[in-house]
Amino acid sequence: MPVLVMKFGGTSVATLDRIRRAAKKVGVEVAKGYDVIVIVSAMSGKTNELVGWVNETSKFYDAREYDAVVSSGENVTAGLMALTLQEMDVPARSWQGWQVPLKTNSAHSQARIEEIPTDNINAKFAEGMKVAVVAGFQGVSPEGRITTLGRGGSDTTAVAFAAAFGAERCDIYTDVDGVYTTDPRVSNKARKLDKIAFEEMLELASLGAKVLQTRSVELAMRFGVRLRVVSSFEEQSDDAGTLVCAEEDIMENRPVSGIAFSREEAKMTLISVADRPGIAAAIFGPLAEGGINVDMIIQNIAEEGRTDMTFSCPVDQVARAEKALNDAKARGEINFHDLVADTDVAKVSAVGIGMRSQSGVAARMFKTLSDEGINIKVIATSEIKISVLIDRKYMELAVQALHDAFELDKV
Repeated sequence: MPVLVMKFGGTSVATLDRIRRAAKKVGVEVAKGYDVIVIVSAMSGKTNELVGWVNETSKFYDAREYDAVVSSGENVTAGLMALTLQEMDVPARSWQGWQVPLKTNSAHSQARIEEIPTDNINAKFAEGMKVAVVAGFQGVSPEGRITTLGRGGSDTTAVAFAAAFGAERCDIYTDVDGVYTTDPRVSNKARKLDKIAFEEMLELASLGAKVLQTRSVELAMRFGVRLRVVSSFEEQSDDAGTLVCAEEDIMENRPVSGIAFSREEAKMTLISVADRPGIAAAIFGPLAEGGINVDMIIQNIAEEGRTDMTFSCPVDQVARAEKALNDAKARGEINFHDLVADTDVAKVSAVGIGMRSQSGVAARMFKTLSDEGINIKVIATSEIKISVLIDRKYMELAVQALHDAFELDKV
């Protein structure tokens, strides 16, 4: 039988009624003749609650025990979904990551998938099972410990299963009916996109758009997985939602396809570090070892052999970054006068594959922000994106102004 992967996010399985609604969608696909792999997240809010308990227990926690705690939410949802399908007379069973087994490396809380053997699930399909309900977000390390794939990891689980099983497509069910030009809660002019290129979706996801996890888009692009974002709360048609596809499948490339933002940013500055060969490695090596996700990097012009180094990172990693850098200073690896953290900033980004061939995007973006009286603290660019760091209080104004400036509400 052809295989279909269906992933249901936390809001889609937040209550028993929503699990029943999701199960009915699965039943429709089973009736069409598919063997279905359902990937489920924890019920909405449950993972945040579990993470909160871990942080309250230990500020610098053991990541292996973190994974043991926060992975439990998906187990509950998988079991409830399987029970619901059984009540509908659909042959189903739940699978935890170690039972598949979804094999990962040992990088707890940010594990990478190494292999998904298909034998166990395919054997059950051959015996008459129609639905494998798999707990998303989790796997098993070579040491036999539970691992997790990072927040939003159920998306990655879904795409990886679609690639491993050669699925006809991978449908990501969420609380929105597709990918929008920006968050509709910030701009009422936001417009749903029928199609978006893998590269654009990758940038939007990495820059704060919460529709898909970054790594899931990377996998879909690498393995050519047909990926569709659809709503759990609406009746579906074959062309519903947003198709994430190759650039050549999109007829016309606009200069900007979407405006992304992230509130949870911090700007950190090392004041007066030595301007010498290897100083960047000495700074960012300890940060990498500490698991700090560094984004924008700015180095000032040196004066008298000293310089300032500024970078951005998630606001919840500031304490770890400070510890990593102060420890490196204590070991004599780096020497700086002061370390300053600004935790009241936001990142706003314009993304579009059309930037490759159309000029003037940066000029229009910077003028728009200037006209609104918004000061830019840091700028970072790539071939298809421009990101700026600004005061958090101006974030929504910036998003709305840029959305209007690039006329993203127009088809």
